[in-house]
Amino acid sequence: MSTDRRYEGKPLLRLLEFYVLKAIGELARESEESLNAMAPKLQAIYGGDGRWEDAIAKALHMPDTMPEAIRDMWKKNLKIAHDNKVTLTPQQFAEMFVDNNFVG
Repeated sequence: MSTDRRYEGKPLLRLLEFYVLKAIGELARESEESLNAMAPKLQAIYGGDGRWEDAIAKALHMPDTMPEAIRDMWKKNLKIAHDNKVTLTPQQFAEMFVDNNFVG
């Protein structure tokens, strides 16, 4: 389970995880509503088309194909987890994806 300590001093980290969860269709409605409310501020800071997820994508110069690539990786990792009789939760995947692709 994630702790708040993971996000200390890393304001984009949680937003990136939300981006991944959105891409795989696992973002909670409450989180989506909060992020939609933040969209104008995120757009003002990072640019984009007005959607929160586009602002995050612009901030990190992600290609337009990133959500599809994330979904493909999610499917592959679910199969690996299943084959190994391990449970991979959406949040675990989001953290793993962000840690492996964005955190130095």
